[in-house]
Amino acid sequence: MARGLKGGKEWGGTGRVAGEEKRSVAHDSDSAAAATSDISRVVIVGGGTAGWMAAAALSRFLNNGRRQIELVESDAIGTVGVGEATIPPILNFNAMLDLNENEFLRETQGTIKLGIEFVNWGRQGERYLHPFGFFGQDLHGISFYQLWLREQGRADPGYISDYCMSAVAAAGGKFGRPSQTARPPLSEMLYAFHFDAALYARYLRKLAENQGVTRHEGRVVNVHRDGESGDVTAVELDGGRRIEGELFIDCSGFRALLIGDTLGVGYEDWSHWLPVDRAIPLPTANVGSPDPFTRSTAHGAGWQWRIPLQHRTGNGHVYCSEFISDDEAERVLLANLESEPFADPRVIRFTTGRRKQSWSHNVVCLGLSSGFLEPLESTSIHLIQNGIQRLLALFPDHPVSPLERDEYNKGMSELYEDIRDFIILHYKATQRDDTPFWRYVRDMTIPETLERKIALWKLHGRVFREGFELFGTTSWVAVMLGQNIWPDRHDPIADTLDEGKVAKAMADLRERYRAAAAALPTQEAFLRAAGAWAAEDVRPKAAVAP
Repeated sequence: MARGLKGGKEWGGTGRVAGEEKRSVAHDSDSAAAATSDISRVVIVGGGTAGWMAAAALSRFLNNGRRQIELVESDAIGTVGVGEATIPPILNFNAMLDLNENEFLRETQGTIKLGIEFVNWGRQGERYLHPFGFFGQDLHGISFYQLWLREQGRADPGYISDYCMSAVAAAGGKFGRPSQTARPPLSEMLYAFHFDAALYARYLRKLAENQGVTRHEGRVVNVHRDGESGDVTAVELDGGRRIEGELFIDCSGFRALLIGDTLGVGYEDWSHWLPVDRAIPLPTANVGSPDPFTRSTAHGAGWQWRIPLQHRTGNGHVYCSEFISDDEAERVLLANLESEPFADPRVIRFTTGRRKQSWSHNVVCLGLSSGFLEPLESTSIHLIQNGIQRLLALFPDHPVSPLERDEYNKGMSELYEDIRDFIILHYKATQRDDTPFWRYVRDMTIPETLERKIALWKLHGRVFREGFELFGTTSWVAVMLGQNIWPDRHDPIADTLDEGKVAKAMADLRERYRAAAAALPTQEAFLRAAGAWAAEDVRPKAAVAP
């Protein structure tokens, strides 16, 4: 059984990222015109989360003393922010950068995330948790969740989340960082983070500049291209300064200055499947100790996020403007806050979808310039991370090889579509019919790839993963069952195990998870004891939550 969101293996390898190999090829003098050479200048256009994640990673692995990495951004241009919640692969990215986890949490006012709680998604009044980690332990090669399904007609095995270490800990507000020598069930706890995206960018900026990245303050007013190849050769800043490069990373946000405005790469619109198109973010003060999970609460024409940080709570209403006005969406958000906001509401408009190419000519796009998927499953930062790791694995010579560029685009396309289908599932799986919005998403046509997954699940509760999909079996099982999509029957192979032995094993497992969670400290107590709790809120009260 695939084990859901568990480490880097669930998402595939990142290729060569531990250092830059020398890859120049010797050529005879009479073929020098056809020779390739190492890229010596990489220019990142745009800062924010995407820009500084790229700068920190590229400067760590590609700065060989001869390659210059530069970043252009303007303090006059605000950043949207891609969200404050992450998924477990962020652990791999932080490890790549050799970040101290306690320092990272302290500097970003971060908290632990053990999963996402979904409220009112299947039916109003219902809730479930999509946890990190995996459900139970397989018995004799048979998936645990299949045995749990079998027991539904014979006993009361409880909720399937009773058999997941991360889920049981989350329910009690507990956390303990598993050590390398930890044994089950504590070793099964997988986690990610909530953090302030602006503070994260500031933290990575300091790291990147210490690693040799040069930052240029200024607004890009012109982009220069090679007349023959069409490659971007330089960006021109206000005041006439030119920043030349051989590879450009477009982190300019929704504007997509290089990949869209300059190169004209088209955008694939997915709003017929994911019709929400606006968001209103709003930070509030904490009303208690932060929970170790994100919450997503469905409303009449969208949903509301709740992301607890150390010194504030991030909130926001994501909605479809065809079914609710901006004013009404704001009223819904304000009526469902736990405390008074300390910023003014603002509306962010977006179109769900992706660039038809993430890499065109000598420009790679990351973050909002590459596409947008609503933050329902906290995948925005992961898409940036994966794009960076994929670029490191396929880092080109000059000029760029079309073969490597095509491989990059293929991988990013598959990742976007994988996440797209998983997010669509949350809408399609609803039983709500109380508003026109929910009736629309419940009855809409869905991609054939998702339709096939749902059909296979309904037969015998089977989940098949193809290639290196982001979301594993645990994730699909959590959402299917959480939103009341039950299979017609369990996998017949589960009937081969002795009923009494299975019941006893499940009862023992359930008690072990309960006892292990009960012995853990609260999340806040753990963070304070580890030196990971910020002494004070360093973010200005007037700042708007990303």
